[in-house]
Amino acid sequence: MDTPQHLIRQAYAAFNSRDLPAILSTLHPQVRWSRAWEGGYATGHDEVRTYWQRQWQQLDPHVDPTHIRELPDGRLEVMVQQVVKDKQGNLVFEGSVTHVYTLQEGLLLQMDIEPR
Repeated sequence: MDTPQHLIRQAYAAFNSRDLPAILSTLHPQVRWSRAWEGGYATGHDEVRTYWQRQWQQLDPHVDPTHIRELPDGRLEVMVQQVVKDKQGNLVFEGSVTHVYTLQEGLLLQMDIEPR
């Protein structure tokens, strides 16, 4: 059985390679995913897929988890190093970001972005 940490690493690897089927396999069917650059949440696989496809048409993000820890309430706090470029290769953002995940049934149910 996969650990939550393995699930997180698998999700980021799939995201960075733009492998939508692999990413969606890590997400709960009722996932709520923070739409960082638009605001609000994408809910469910279809909305998340559409959000990422729209994002990838404009931006080229690469996100690597650097530290994962379980919070007292069972959620996972994931520190990531994020590099975002526009489609011309210009740097839009580079730095550390904190993602917090709620898991259910061994899948990612919700992703929130914590302020730094």
